Parts: sequence; structure tokens; C-alpha cells
Amino acid sequence: MIIILKKQAEEKRVDALKQEMEQQGLSIHESNGENTRILGLVGDTSIVDMRHIMANDIVENVQRIQEPYKKANRKFHPDDSVIEVGNVKIGGGNFEVIGGPCSIESKDQMIEVAQKVKEAGAGLLRGGAFKPRTSPYSFQGLHGDGLKLLLEAKKATGLPVVTEIMDASHLPLFEDVDLIQVGTRNMQNFELLKELGKIDKPILLKRGMASTIEEWLMSAEYIMAGGNEKVILCERGIRTYETAMRNTLDLSAIPMIKKKSHLPVIVDPSHATGIREMVEPMSLAAIAAGADGLMIEVHNDPAKALCDGPQSLTPEAFKKLMEKVKKTRTFFQSL
Repeated sequence: MIIILKKQAEEKRVDALKQEMEQQGLSIHESNGENTRILGLVGDTSIVDMRHIMANDIVENVQRIQEPYKKANRKFHPDDSVIEVGNVKIGGGNFEVIGGPCSIESKDQMIEVAQKVKEAGAGLLRGGAFKPRTSPYSFQGLHGDGLKLLLEAKKATGLPVVTEIMDASHLPLFEDVDLIQVGTRNMQNFELLKELGKIDKPILLKRGMASTIEEWLMSAEYIMAGGNEKVILCERGIRTYETAMRNTLDLSAIPMIKKKSHLPVIVDPSHATGIREMVEPMSLAAIAAGADGLMIEVHNDPAKALCDGPQSLTPEAFKKLMEKVKKTRTFFQSL
């Protein structure tokens, strides 16, 4: 349930209304937008008398919310959320590109790619230290050593870094990571999400490969319910009956998320398609659909990459893509 307050509502009366709701066992989630102030009621709202609340002359309107996610719901938070990651912002008109290799392989590789993606205009650097792989015989990442190399690249370039966490027990290793990624396989690892809800650090939550939008938002709710509301969603393609591509990129999810939630949503066309030549058209299409950013895999030598070489761009190809990204964004901003 949400209570929409009238403009210039007296603060003492607002406090009294909040206290009344809390006495009924409800918690309050307050959102102050440019033109609207909302009190979101979380808990068993079936006991609340809407007519009684409407009788209060500081109240503009009262609405019941049917969706099971509350904090991630746009009705609770009408304005777009802007998430700060290091020195950059994502959401609310702020667009950023995350670039870097699927997996961290060596210091030279990481530093070279980091410098190249920064020169091309990327705002954040990605690199996988812990790699969830379908086969137990595939390269699993350098783990803690990989994180050290990623942080060296961060020091060399100044770019905020993004990397995936596999287990809550690894959290101490992620202290200097700017944006913690939850991969598709862990989207519904609820114990992990609960732990991430306890920290004060932005979380990049990828959509599960067979998850509905509601399930995706409910996973975000797990993090936000714990107190951490710094969540960025990432559409990375879903599993369908189509086999020509690695996954099917669901671009329709972007405007639907924008309708249902205030959280920023970025797109990962590399994992979505698994095909290098498809990264550019899907990136530009994602911008047209309203994405708040992109995550692009870049490798200095894709043919020798230990992970996902076929979908990785060379630094040169990434630079050309970034030029088109800028032009495409300028075009749509002018409409």
C-alpha cells in the first residue's frame, strides 16, 4: 500500500501518520520525488482502513499494490533511481558502458584491456575472477589472485571495477570492488542475496536465464529488503527454443522494467548472443529501447581467450562501437 501525501503537508502531521502506521506493525518506506512524496507501507496492510487514511487532509490518495515486490516497485518510488558506482552514475538519464574481458587471465592482459576501454570511453571496467562454468573442466578463473589483478587495473586507470561473486563467504575479498555482480545462475541464490542486502555497495543483478521479469524483480527485492537499495538490473538474454544464438536477448524487458520499477537496467549483448558480430546491432537496439547502459566483453586477443572468445570484441572494434553508441544516444536524446 502507498500513501501519496499532499504538497506542503505539515511535518508534524506526517510524523503522526507514520507513527500510527508503525503502531499497526507496518514499516515505512519513504520516497521524496520532485513533485511527489510517498509513504510506502510494508507488511500486512489488510488491517489498514483506507477510508480512515483518506480522511486525513494531508493525504492526496491511497493505493493498494498488488505486485509482491514493494521496494523495487515504481509505485513506491516514482522517480528513476540513480546508482552511484565510484565516480560514475547509472540511471535517471545517466548512461554508462562497462567494458573488459570475460575472465582475468594475466596482469598484462588486464592492464592493456583496461587502458583501451578507458580510451574508448567506457566508464567502468569488468573482469571475471570467479567464473561459473557449465563444465567442471573449463577455466574457473584466478579467484583471489584475479581480484588482485583487477584492482591493479583499477589503480592504473581509475576506472570503477565490476566482477562477479559466487558465494557470500567471498565478500571480504570484494571490499575494494565498486560494483558486485550477481550472475544468472545465482539470481535466485536467496541466501547470497540476503547477505548482499546487508552491505553498502552497489549490486549488478543479472536476469536468470529462464526467469520471468517478476522473478527478477523479486530477487532485487531480496537485496533491497535487507537495506541495500543500490541495485542495477542487467538483461543478459533468456533461454528459449532458438538455437542459432547463445540466448535470446529480450529487449522488450527494458521498457517493461521501466514501467514496473524505478531501478536502472543495462544490457549485456555479449552473453545474450554469444556472437561477436551481433554485439553492435544489439547494443544500438538496447539504446533505442531505453537501456541505462551496456556491458561489453573486450579482449586483446579473443582467439586465445580462456573464456567466451567468440563473443568478445577487440579493443579496436570496441572503440568503433563506442563511437556509434555516442551517436545513437545523441540521436535518441534529440527526439
